[in-house]
Amino acid sequence: MARRSGREGTDVVRVALRAVLAGVTGSVIGIAAYAISQTGGQRLSIIVGCLIGVAVALGLELYRRSAQLTEVRLVLLGNEMSFTTKTDMRQAAQRMFFQAATRVATRPLDDGSGNLREALTSLKILFDLYREPLEGHATPPPPARGDSVYELALDMLNFELAPFLSRWHPRLREFEEHHPERDESEWPENAAFREELRQLQARLRPYVVGLGEIAGIRDPERHLRPSDRSVWSGSRVPRQDGADAGSGPGSGSGSGRTPRV
Repeated sequence: MARRSGREGTDVVRVALRAVLAGVTGSVIGIAAYAISQTGGQRLSIIVGCLIGVAVALGLELYRRSAQLTEVRLVLLGNEMSFTTKTDMRQAAQRMFFQAATRVATRPLDDGSGNLREALTSLKILFDLYREPLEGHATPPPPARGDSVYELALDMLNFELAPFLSRWHPRLREFEEHHPERDESEWPENAAFREELRQLQARLRPYVVGLGEIAGIRDPERHLRPSDRSVWSGSRVPRQDGADAGSGPGSGSGSGRTPRV
């Protein structure tokens, strides 16, 4: 509560300062116009025209900025979140939307297909991508009103991705280390992992759709629908780092895999 009260106090001060500045500016323009009117003639016309042009330009700029502000309301985990979006927030939301929309966090992994180790690696990379701006110095401060898109990302990390990774990463690693010669399809918990992954994807979907709405993407859900030409019907999921899925430390056995969560 103290945090929000501080923001509201800051808003009042800003409004007051803007009002004072507007009053002073108007007074100066009035005095200047009066002084200029004493000269008369062509010089007065030129200066007045210049002032009108400046005023119109400033008005158009203020209108452009105000038109970019839109409000998006989301209901997640039973709580309503409100986002007054600006350019920087929309850009951040768009980046996070595409990061999730192209990974196993939202893409199907049908029974008997895909690679569970690479699915975990993909989720871990997404976790790191979302966490990096939260810990960086360049993260913008919370908005004066409403919620921040970074708060939405924090909920995804704390309530969804982190619990799933901390549960399944050590279990799969234990199987790989104790049975390096066996395929992961022989892992006794293979079916349970896939079922919980589907549940995770279902819980993440509203978050990702919400990011798309904040970003201003038209119908973000259409980007999350399974395709009839889905590449996930093969025996592997594409690697998320751009390398071939059949090479590198994440494709074989041993401990050189996803960092410990």
